[in-house]
Amino acid sequence: MSEIRSPALHWQGDALALLDQRLLPAETHWHRYDDADGVAQAIRDMVVRGAPAIGIAAAYGIVLAARQLGDNADPDRLRPAFATLAASRPTAVNLFWALDRMREAAATLQGQALIQALDDTACRIHQDDLAMNQRLAAFGVGLLPEGGVIYTHCNTGALATGGHGTALGVIRSAWAAGRIRGVIAGETRPWLQGSRLTSWELMQDRIPVTLVVDSAAGHLMQRGQVQAVIVGADRITANGDTANKIGTYALAVLARHHGLPFIVAAPCSTIDPARADGHSIEIEERDGAEVRRIREQQLAPHDVEVANPAFDVTPAALITAIVTEHGVIPAPDTDKMAAHLRYAESTHD
Repeated sequence: MSEIRSPALHWQGDALALLDQRLLPAETHWHRYDDADGVAQAIRDMVVRGAPAIGIAAAYGIVLAARQLGDNADPDRLRPAFATLAASRPTAVNLFWALDRMREAAATLQGQALIQALDDTACRIHQDDLAMNQRLAAFGVGLLPEGGVIYTHCNTGALATGGHGTALGVIRSAWAAGRIRGVIAGETRPWLQGSRLTSWELMQDRIPVTLVVDSAAGHLMQRGQVQAVIVGADRITANGDTANKIGTYALAVLARHHGLPFIVAAPCSTIDPARADGHSIEIEERDGAEVRRIREQQLAPHDVEVANPAFDVTPAALITAIVTEHGVIPAPDTDKMAAHLRYAESTHD
């Protein structure tokens, strides 16, 4: 069995190790999983997060389920594992894309041949994601204003993917090319991915980063301290509407008001052509305790009612461009999205 390591995931052939991103940057701790139920729980609990990384982890979860079945492994016996992993988080389409690829790999095989095919497919998903990130970043660099300071939201770097990152990958490549001056990272309540993860990743790369509370974004744009916004995506519909971490829609509205480019960076696997627009996207509602406290620190009355949507939807009309590993979709709409997917399919190896 293959062994593959990236910043957030380590496939060991017989187990999956995941970096516990809930503890960063204060503590670095890896958990080891040897069954699909454990991987599903890790996805649900946000040990691993970021749409591409969730898809990769779920693929390995299917391999683990098949390994437990051994010579008895077949597509029918794997159905419970597929269902458990599919139910772990509903909004990110990469999860379902990866599971579909694993389902196709398992369709006509049994036993050890099935296990090997699943292992090969999961490893390919993992390795392909890194290569995809680098191609996406190359297309995205030119979208960022030269000499600008770039605002980003949540975490879209190596921790959220197979390596390099999507929106943060574009930022990394733009910095290496000398195109940008620095980054502003919104803290991203309630899980604080911007403060805990994005600022940490950028500092590791010695890329100048300033951390701000989410509600400071409008003030900074008003004062001319932001030249563009770039974010990732968890699901993009056929018309270009984009579901991403809660707070993204507000940033898009602010960017439009201030005349700033608003760019979405995501792989083609994040595009869901079966959904016409963002109205049909299921938005994950998480436990209110995530807002009432941070770890053990109580921030609000323990019984206050909380609305805690994990994502929001940014209409395509507010998006300057979507960049994927196959190029740039300016001012996305249904026709442009469909043409991009056709082109991606025609160039698929």
